[in-house]
Amino acid sequence: NYYMVNYMKKEIDNQYIPKSLTVEEKELYYELLTFRKKYYLKNGGINLHIPDGFIPVAQCVVYYVILIVALYFSVKWARSNLDEKRIPLLAVLAAGIFAIMSMNMPIPFGTSGHMVGGALVAIVFLAPEAAVLVFTVVLLIQALIFGDGGITALGANVLNMAIIGGFVGLFTFKGLKGAIGKYPAAGIAAWLATVIAAFACAVEMGIAGTFPMNIGIPSMILYHVFIGIIEAV
Repeated sequence: NYYMVNYMKKEIDNQYIPKSLTVEEKELYYELLTFRKKYYLKNGGINLHIPDGFIPVAQCVVYYVILIVALYFSVKWARSNLDEKRIPLLAVLAAGIFAIMSMNMPIPFGTSGHMVGGALVAIVFLAPEAAVLVFTVVLLIQALIFGDGGITALGANVLNMAIIGGFVGLFTFKGLKGAIGKYPAAGIAAWLATVIAAFACAVEMGIAGTFPMNIGIPSMILYHVFIGIIEAV
């Protein structure tokens, strides 16, 4: 905490606040960044649920557009591929994803995080579209009822956990299955999908100005390296 506070003061003076602002305005901005950092760590440790207010509205709109396009293709996939036998499996996976994202796993360095499951859904159905459908519903319920994640950040959260996580997981699995077998390939795919999703989350918040990228990216990747191991198992 001492390092973070002093580093953020230095970053604010040198980069993140225009030189034209007054000392009082700089101090207000510093307090905002400190609040965001404390809020993010307090609410579930280091995880991929971006809350409301962490991303500007214009940036949220971009992620919502991506989500709408992804949902369009996912619904088309569902109409062609989901039948009365596969729909219950999708529902069971959705319940499982909801559960594992509600449980924080202790990891080194005194914090915690949750598993994701985007790769799991995509691999089981051999389609990242399934992950998009599952995570849109699960993340919407978590945001509306449990306050985990945000409504404005729904597009970004689905992008990270379902679209990026699903695509990375599925195609890593397909690429490795023939060489090392399906179970090792699934484990590596789950681990890599978790780490890449965390990287994307850190980049998005860095673009938004929520955290400096040179702090956010190493922190998110470091923690999710350990979370990814749990997910892979």
